Amino acid sequence: MTEQTKAAEERAVAIVDAMTLDEQISLTKSMSGGSLLDLGIPLPSFIPEAMRQPKPEGAIGTAGFVPAVDRVGFPALHLGDASLGVADIGYLRPGQESTALPATLSLAATFDPAMAREAGRLIGAEAFAKGINVMLAGGVNLARELRNGRNFEYLGEDPLLAGILVGEQIAGIQDRHVASTIKHYTLNPQESGRFVYNARIDEAALRESDLLAFEIGIKRGKPASIMCAYNKVGGTYACENEFLMREVLKGDWQYAGWVMSDWGAVHSLKPSIDAGLDQQSPQDKDFFAGLPAAVKAGEIAPARVRDMALRIVRSMVRVGALDHRAAPGGAIDREAHSARAQAMAEAGMVLLKNDGILPLAATAKSIAVIGRHADKGVPIGGGSSQVIPWGGVYRDAPGANPLSALLAPSYGLSSPLKALQAALPGTAIRFDDGSDAARAAEAAKKADLVVVYAVKPEMEGIDHADFSLPYDQDALIGTVAAANPKTVVVLQTGNPVAMPWLDRVGAVLEAWFPGQRGGEAMAAILTGKSAPQGRLPISFPASADQLPQKTVAGYDPAKQRPLGIGVHYDPFPIDYVEGSDIGYRWFERTGAKPLFPFGYGLTYTNFGYGDLEFRGGKGLSVKARITNRGAREGTEVAQLYVAPPGRTHRLAGWAKVSLKPGESREVTIEADPWLLFSYDATAKRWERPRGEYRFFVGKSAGEPVLTGSAMLTAATENRKR
Repeated sequence: MTEQTKAAEERAVAIVDAMTLDEQISLTKSMSGGSLLDLGIPLPSFIPEAMRQPKPEGAIGTAGFVPAVDRVGFPALHLGDASLGVADIGYLRPGQESTALPATLSLAATFDPAMAREAGRLIGAEAFAKGINVMLAGGVNLARELRNGRNFEYLGEDPLLAGILVGEQIAGIQDRHVASTIKHYTLNPQESGRFVYNARIDEAALRESDLLAFEIGIKRGKPASIMCAYNKVGGTYACENEFLMREVLKGDWQYAGWVMSDWGAVHSLKPSIDAGLDQQSPQDKDFFAGLPAAVKAGEIAPARVRDMALRIVRSMVRVGALDHRAAPGGAIDREAHSARAQAMAEAGMVLLKNDGILPLAATAKSIAVIGRHADKGVPIGGGSSQVIPWGGVYRDAPGANPLSALLAPSYGLSSPLKALQAALPGTAIRFDDGSDAARAAEAAKKADLVVVYAVKPEMEGIDHADFSLPYDQDALIGTVAAANPKTVVVLQTGNPVAMPWLDRVGAVLEAWFPGQRGGEAMAAILTGKSAPQGRLPISFPASADQLPQKTVAGYDPAKQRPLGIGVHYDPFPIDYVEGSDIGYRWFERTGAKPLFPFGYGLTYTNFGYGDLEFRGGKGLSVKARITNRGAREGTEVAQLYVAPPGRTHRLAGWAKVSLKPGESREVTIEADPWLLFSYDATAKRWERPRGEYRFFVGKSAGEPVLTGSAMLTAATENRKR
């Protein structure tokens, strides 16, 4: 224990031991920090009771609120969403705006830990300035279900990439004296039936995949809190699951922070607390209301309540939230933060195809811009993580009542059309909204080039049945490309999509949900002012038939509703037959070829690999020389994949390097030790068997360039930390 950690512990103990039992208990339950009553409109019957209550005294309009214990100097907790900025759908703090960062999936596509740290610091700074001292950020659910409506909030399918980047994002938030969660613990990769489904997987596979992402993120980011999920795992709700919380989290990993529930995820009092739950979040049925009586009856020990309170106080002390108190009204540099959001968006965009049409030729005299709402703005992921960006939003909800409008697909007011016009002032750029494919095709015929901005809104509570683009956009793109093959498709999605038109277009750019200045970011990439450098953090399948789950388990179109409010499912199981072979590892295991593999991404130049050297033994270290063979500067992400004996290849490290034309550089990639071990559930330990470890360095999981194998020695690890 460092001196700093020791001092924080002593301070936290002194505060908690100065509290009465009732004061300690008061920390173990949060209430809604805002109210839908503030909208001043009739509320539909499906709105939960917790969202119908008046805003508590002292609350500032956040997802959760815990009153201060002023007598001992402990501040109120203001818990705010989420991972893409300081979020608000529009009803808890009406009129309040923040910097909208690109989708977290876009952040994953940067393969850049330093950028993730920077994103966290930006979020933390704005939260602090708004009086929020706990951010419900750190989403790291792995993309087992590629049609999940919340994948835009997460970091893809690989545990190493996701774990490292979420850890850095969390650390960045906490650098600003704002606590962060890591969530949703665990096996919570879909929205359909999220309150009732039972996730089934063997322990070794779970430890090597979803739990590994959390383990890496916790070790790296030291989050103040962890949020347990709605669903069951192995037949037990996650928020009363002794294996997950008591054995793994607080036992094996020695986690010192507090466990809070997701909103409405608690189903019991004593079983939840015995299993390791420390704080109930807002929900209609208040199980924790019985905590004082349970302590008085001897059912729950006062020492356990003290431990629950101590974990909360300790975490807030450690992030500096007591010495640096967040308060509304702080200064925010909107211009600087917006510029950083744009740079992050550019870094995360992935060029999937380019037949030489990009960057857009400066000689083009006319460009047809086609696309739904491309004249207005860029889509924003919906639900609890939705940020209202500086400048406001356009809501795609004609004729809807005010509440329905708040839950409709939203667009930040960064117009792709206006941004491209500003970037190419000497080019005639004409717009068509694409609502009539024949009319759009006529516009395409008359133009030298065509840019189609395609959208697929995503929202918490709603999964998709398939990978098609909505609003008949696939047919539109096919018709436009037939009229003019010099067509660029810019995808603004939070998930992989099918591309039945891929062979007929000249270029495809995946822009994700690009955030505050998304229109400007896309224009910068399209015109060559900025070069694409993103890599896919999630595989794009050729069809659903390639996936472990051919359809979304439990999917029911009639039950797809924003946030899942008022939706009632019968319980059902999901068997994760892929085990730890998620995404690209499943494709390797089955021999299927995806549309685009994990790690894939083109640039405006090309890179050569050579001079492979490697060293085995107690670990694996690989050297290679990367050379820019093209005519312009670019960024390469050289990826190391390792296959332990008898296993599929797994990402074990990468090197991101920017090179000028003709420049060459030697890079060294150390295989992360976490990925060289596999879990033995019988022996209850991690093992690195002695043997031959095959590896390759390549441009993606599907593009080996340099291959080899190294002998590694045997090792075991209990991994209690």
